[in-house]
Amino acid sequence: MNFKIFNSDSKSGARTGELKLNNIKVKTPFFMPVCTNGTPKAIDIKTLDLIGYEVIVCNAYHLFLRPGSDYIKNSFGSLHRFSGWSKGILTDSGGFQIWSLGSLVKIEPEGVLIKSHIDGSLNRITPEKSIKIQEDLGSDISMIFDDCPKPDSEYSILLESINRTREWAEKCKKSKKSNNLMFGIVQGGIHNDLRKMSANHMIDLDFDGYAIGGLGLGEGPDKTYEICENLNSILPKDKPRYSMGIGKPEDILESVARGVDIFDCVVPTRNARNGTVFTFNGKINIKNAENSSKDEPLDVQCECKTCKNYSIGYIKHLYSCREISAIQLMTECNLNFYHKLIDNIRFSIDNGTFMEYKKFFLERYLNE
Repeated sequence: MNFKIFNSDSKSGARTGELKLNNIKVKTPFFMPVCTNGTPKAIDIKTLDLIGYEVIVCNAYHLFLRPGSDYIKNSFGSLHRFSGWSKGILTDSGGFQIWSLGSLVKIEPEGVLIKSHIDGSLNRITPEKSIKIQEDLGSDISMIFDDCPKPDSEYSILLESINRTREWAEKCKKSKKSNNLMFGIVQGGIHNDLRKMSANHMIDLDFDGYAIGGLGLGEGPDKTYEICENLNSILPKDKPRYSMGIGKPEDILESVARGVDIFDCVVPTRNARNGTVFTFNGKINIKNAENSSKDEPLDVQCECKTCKNYSIGYIKHLYSCREISAIQLMTECNLNFYHKLIDNIRFSIDNGTFMEYKKFFLERYLNE
């Protein structure tokens, strides 16, 4: 077994556990910083190690385009060696690009034809090629190649999508050559019956874990939670669940309460670049004029380098001057916040106080 559960919350679906990868054992729940091109935005990858992160998520399609997955394999052996990251790597298959690149993508029965956003070249990505790319990169967890349509697409389009995802998932599993883990992906948009159908497709194929795809794309938080709640009763309890792209603090807590174990999102790094810092007392918009005279850390409870050494007023000054260091400092602070939040969630589950912690955190964070 690659996954075992340690403790379950008696009042919700929250649980702690351990996921075994190639050379490490990772405690769940956990959050993965997004490293699309093999690095987080604004800071170096070693900083993630110092903070305490154990798994990152990289994008197989983007690395296939540049510098090339075959180049990484032939020149460096693996993405681990290439990037200098010795811990866990999960690679997204490229299925999300079907949604994100829109007009640049043409869906075909055997896969997709994607026009490169870099040089305009045409690249055909099939399920078999997606898995080969991920295995060339040496990822510890590979994702099946799925069809990810808009969540509010017509019912008939979503039905076609989940059937296509099932067919591609079968091909992915047949083409797998490594011993690394492979996760199936549940699609189905906002329709619970399609989600159930897609979940059963993935369960029948018996993957190492199951991801919930197509969330956080405009369906709204209530629908996100409803989908997770329903899938909690369908997906196997003895396999990890991964909610792809979900990463607002409140969404993580609500999803953990519904049995989700793994998260990733661009929120902590992207929001830092836009001037937003996460603290346990709510978000700070560094651009606000009132921050100019604040001689205090962003978060008095935070022990990161930013909060130990710099004031809000100084960071606002740097941001106003468009100094790169401002974004670096806020990014590190946000990623420390996320790591501490996940630590607190695991601690509360293990001690039987998750629902109390969830209420306590949200009251402070949302200032309710």
